[in-house]
Amino acid sequence: MRRVQVINLSRQQVLATRAEVAETFLRRGLGLLGRSNWTQSDGLVIIPCNSVHSLFMAMPIDVLHLARDGTVKRILPRLRPWRIGPIVRGSHAVIELPAGTCEQTGTAVGDQIILIDHPRQ
Repeated sequence: MRRVQVINLSRQQVLATRAEVAETFLRRGLGLLGRSNWTQSDGLVIIPCNSVHSLFMAMPIDVLHLARDGTVKRILPRLRPWRIGPIVRGSHAVIELPAGTCEQTGTAVGDQIILIDHPRQ
C-alpha cells in the first residue's frame, strides 16, 4: 500500500506522517472500516473523492476536502460515527485524520496541502 506524508504548507504543519492512500475502488470503499483506533501520525487519503460517510466506524475523524491543486475546500471536524458527510463540489480528494488534528494544527479552509511519497521499504 502506498503511504504518504501529509503536510499543510500554509501552516508549516505535518498532519500525518504515514497516511495510507486509497486509490482503488475497493480500497476507497473500505476506507477506515473495521479500525477502532489509530495514532496521531496516521491518516487516510482517498482519491478521487467528493463525499464520505462514517457508517460502521468506531471513532470520530477530521475530514479535509481538497481541490485538485491541494487547496482545502471544506473541513468536517470530529465527524462522528454513523454520519454521512455532504457532497463537496470541486473536491478531488479527501484526507481522513484523527479527530482534533485540524484544530491542533490550525488547519483552515484555503490552506495548501501537499502529499509526499514515502520511499518503498
